[in-house]
Amino acid sequence: MLFHLNQYPISDFKRETRQLITLALPMMLAQIAAVGVGVVDTAMAGSASKNDLTAVALGSSVFSTLFITFMGVMAALNPIIAQLHGSGKTQAVGEMGRQGVWFGLLLGVVSMLFILCMIAPFQHYLNLSDNIETMLGDYLYYTAWGMPAALLHRALHAYASSLNRPKPIMWVSWAALFLNVPLNYVFVYGKFGLPQMGGAGCGLATAIVFWFNALALGAYVAKHTYFRPFGLTQKFSLPSWQAQKQILSLGLPIGFSYFLEASLFSMIVWLIADLGQDYVAAQQVVLSISSMVYMIPQAIGSAATVRVGYALGQRNPHLARYMSGVALSSGAFLAIITLIFLMVFRFPLIRIYTQDTAVIHIANGVLLCAAIFQLFDFTQCIASYALRGYKLSRMPMLIHAVAFWGLGLLPGYALGYGLGLGIYGFWLALIFSLASAAVALVYYLERFSLQTTRATKYSTLHSN
Repeated sequence: MLFHLNQYPISDFKRETRQLITLALPMMLAQIAAVGVGVVDTAMAGSASKNDLTAVALGSSVFSTLFITFMGVMAALNPIIAQLHGSGKTQAVGEMGRQGVWFGLLLGVVSMLFILCMIAPFQHYLNLSDNIETMLGDYLYYTAWGMPAALLHRALHAYASSLNRPKPIMWVSWAALFLNVPLNYVFVYGKFGLPQMGGAGCGLATAIVFWFNALALGAYVAKHTYFRPFGLTQKFSLPSWQAQKQILSLGLPIGFSYFLEASLFSMIVWLIADLGQDYVAAQQVVLSISSMVYMIPQAIGSAATVRVGYALGQRNPHLARYMSGVALSSGAFLAIITLIFLMVFRFPLIRIYTQDTAVIHIANGVLLCAAIFQLFDFTQCIASYALRGYKLSRMPMLIHAVAFWGLGLLPGYALGYGLGLGIYGFWLALIFSLASAAVALVYYLERFSLQTTRATKYSTLHSN
């Protein structure tokens, strides 16, 4: 049976599932709160006007693609720190944490400058009203200044979660979400004597929230006694080229995998722009709902990365392989629950974002496709995260490249415009591409995890 799930008693499966969920649940709630910031932006922009919603939809598609890509690069810290923690190298954990902070700050500045330089080209590409293009530029300008803080927060996020302390991440993320609501209200609608900024105000609120996230989580990690033995803030370290290279070498393929998936959805938003504002708005609504749902497999996957990395640090490849199977099994069960939920509650979910009849009609059909594709997205996401626990990132990147762009975007364009299926053609291709990625990644994880166990004798599970 896959991942030797049948070779251990059900009590082991229950114990490992419990440990996985214990780690994943706070991470999922933290991710939901983080994505909730984008949901609030979309909802408030949509209530302002259709132009505001369109500008935020296009702007967030650009920003989120870059942010998710660089967040993927930062994800390299999780398996590195988890394996160091599993092997008992306490001081090395602290040093890698410091190097991760440097890496996040440097990458954040680079990403900020890139966004600022790309505003004019994006505006020039569009053929929309001057009001939408101006608002798009303002939205990107404000969000760009939050990028250094966003990636600094991701470094601290990786540090805390890899040391099995995800709860502070959760509480800080929810505090940030609650802060984002009044900030959006003030900036979007122009309260307390401030000018009415519309959709651009969402960008300013997001930047402020990013800085709050980084400072609050940094203060918690610096002050809490649990983190003190690792010595993150007890000494100062200059950037180490060797450590920075290690993070970059592992992180670039992960970041590119993130880019391939995020850019796939962003490209669809831009490609359907010619169909009209109703289709762009409907796509943004469905993407916002899907991004919330995606936090479930991402949290399970992130927990799997930490658990697999920790087991390998303890030199227990049997546990690492078994944990991969437990994570995939848990994800499959949750995917079925999610499918049912989206199909039953699709209309109430859509109406949270808009009351426009035309947008609701389009979004309803698209959300049905999105519900089906969760079955495969959960599996491919968790499998790729488990592989990162083994410090494997290049093959998943290649699989994502072929699946997302070769089997997703190009066939989607052919179905959408060649066969006249419109936006639904893109989503049908997405379902096929995610199914292909899921099959390939699970097969690769199964084969590689099996190879790592052949060098050691079969042993009973032991986990902390």
